[in-house]
Amino acid sequence: MWSNTSKISGSHKTKSVQTVDLNLDVTKDISDFFGEKAHIAVTIHLPAPEKLSTNPIVCFAKPGGAYCRKYYTHDLPGPTKETQGAQAVWHAERGWIFVSVDHLGVGESSLHDGDKLTYTPVAAANHYAEQEVLARLAKGGVVEGYPKIEAPVTIGIGQSMGGCLTIIQQGRYHCYDGIAALGFSAVHTHVPTRPGELPMVAPWVSQSQHIPPAILNHRALEKYVGVMEPGANSGMSMAWCFHYDDVSPDLIVADFKRFNPNAMDAAGQRTGSENSLPWASLTAPVATAKSCLTPGAVAPEAAAIVSPVLVAVGERDVIADLKGEPRAYLSASSVDLFVCPRMGHMHNFAGTRELFWKRIETWAEWVRELKAWG
Repeated sequence: MWSNTSKISGSHKTKSVQTVDLNLDVTKDISDFFGEKAHIAVTIHLPAPEKLSTNPIVCFAKPGGAYCRKYYTHDLPGPTKETQGAQAVWHAERGWIFVSVDHLGVGESSLHDGDKLTYTPVAAANHYAEQEVLARLAKGGVVEGYPKIEAPVTIGIGQSMGGCLTIIQQGRYHCYDGIAALGFSAVHTHVPTRPGELPMVAPWVSQSQHIPPAILNHRALEKYVGVMEPGANSGMSMAWCFHYDDVSPDLIVADFKRFNPNAMDAAGQRTGSENSLPWASLTAPVATAKSCLTPGAVAPEAAAIVSPVLVAVGERDVIADLKGEPRAYLSASSVDLFVCPRMGHMHNFAGTRELFWKRIETWAEWVRELKAWG
């Protein structure tokens, strides 16, 4: 029988899956470029030991901007009458160890000045926290009596901004056997609007380390802001892309309240009561969020990835030229593409979410086979 250890901050067990919450201190790990105390919050979904394969998959999952790790751990509402459960549970019931991660500045991880949370500290904090999880799994130290996981197949997946940070992390640390960028483009991530509506313009931020962050397309941005109706919620213009037509309008309105720029403070953080939604985060790594919509923002890291890559999107999503994505992954051993029908950018709210998860699962089996060949 499995049981808790003193290192676990929270644990819940069902017949086939045990859930463990951890807060992992990464202060020393990132001290060279981030001089504040920092910790990463993760939730680990453990399958029943008898469902583990010889080399089980350990999947690290990262949420997008304005969402927290409960995007993966919560049974999200959607158009289907019968619940499909949380993605983390779905994979764990099929033998995966599924680790959902809150970035720095998100959810239950430590909060900081969002403008300091660039790619470097955020990706590093995620990396070192995940390495600690793998070390505990190898020692059997996550829960008492659980088998040691010494030779797993490691997968990194990330949705939207989480996909951006997964690419950054893999390109810099080469820490996964394969990655899945879910609703994020390594070329140019752009949110489309409903046909006939005003196209969105996102700031393109300079990546130079020698000057303060500068908006390179400021003229286009000023023109876009100038033609918007006074007091308009530009966040709602993303709804057509984020949620497919069969998602409840009431859910969409509730989910998008926190995207209203009129409800943000001077630092770009969201204010209000919308964090009552379990999957929502009113805080974000602002510097990362601002830069990840810039064309080519992750180009060097994407080009350096040597592992297999899955690029998966909904029927309506943020990649304008999906067939062009493989060119960004110049060193990757394989690049797979998938478009899930009747799905918007927020994949886990869609009625077809299980099909999406199955595609990730079958791709991960390919990663396992490739690793076995050495």
